[in-house]
Amino acid sequence: MTLPIETPAVLVDLDIARRNVHAFQAYADRHGIRVRPHIKTHKLPQMADLQLEAGAIGITCQKVSEAEAMVDGSARIKDVLITYNILGEAKLARLARLNARVILSVVADNPTVIDGLSAYFAGAEKPLTVLVECNTGGDRCGVATPEAAADLARRITDAAGLRFGGLMTYPPVGSAARVQSFMSEAKRLIEADGLEVPSITSGGTPSMMQAAEAPVATEYRPGTYIYNDRSLVSRGVATWQDCALTVLATVVSVPAPNRAIIDAGSKVLTSDLLGLTGYGHVLGRDDIRIDQLSEEHGRLVSDGPIGLQVGEQLRIVPNHACVVTNMVDLVHVIEGGEPMAKWTVVARGRVL
Repeated sequence: MTLPIETPAVLVDLDIARRNVHAFQAYADRHGIRVRPHIKTHKLPQMADLQLEAGAIGITCQKVSEAEAMVDGSARIKDVLITYNILGEAKLARLARLNARVILSVVADNPTVIDGLSAYFAGAEKPLTVLVECNTGGDRCGVATPEAAADLARRITDAAGLRFGGLMTYPPVGSAARVQSFMSEAKRLIEADGLEVPSITSGGTPSMMQAAEAPVATEYRPGTYIYNDRSLVSRGVATWQDCALTVLATVVSVPAPNRAIIDAGSKVLTSDLLGLTGYGHVLGRDDIRIDQLSEEHGRLVSDGPIGLQVGEQLRIVPNHACVVTNMVDLVHVIEGGEPMAKWTVVARGRVL
């Protein structure tokens, strides 16, 4: 079917997205886990509303600017966690304004960040809630030991203008046992120091259906689950029918029997591989590989006749949906198989 949409374009199937959201919410509800989805995947207040209506208790953002855009765009968003070390007076000023508007939490994994937050919020009317970020195997940010987590929890508690909010981690795939071990010990040490641990928050879409295997975590932060993508299909945690986001492209050239060129290159499909070969999956054509991208061109190849015509539209599941979202100003929302709206991606590309 040819859609009356100028290509390349990003399509979001609302029926699939809604189904994905409700599937994980039902799992979380069965296991008593609070859901706080990460909006980096969609950056759309409308999608956050869908998640909150399904039962999510708030949202996760990675930047102050994302949080501002989402709160501005939805009256439903009242509770925001920013899972990033925040530094610099300009960002802290904006953080303070946001803290006055919603229930806001941030994270820290070192004394410099904590001291900076305290210096700014010491005189504030409303304290800022800060969680300690913990490294449970992802080796990105986070303190390395439960003892270090307990030390920072005390430092936050003693800091003017701050409130200790709990523990946060972003573990690698299949690390429920590590999360359970690390967080349980950190919680024990913090409580032995006379402090409460209000929240323990974990995340990651690939392992979300194993979230209950780390019952110490009270909250989970899936992101990509709302759309899914080729990387998740390759892991066996989604199917092509679960992929709500696709890139609509047009064949602009068929210069050889086994080769075609589309009008979607790295500026929309992105160069992310995530360990895969090729740059996306052409729905309905398992025999085609997207083996090469330039900025505006995507090269499709097949071991046999490619069988495409100039002007033909294709729908492509990208390797990594989250990055695709950040490449475009708007998405075309599909419902019941038909285009129904264009939604502006309000939280994209803002580096502030």
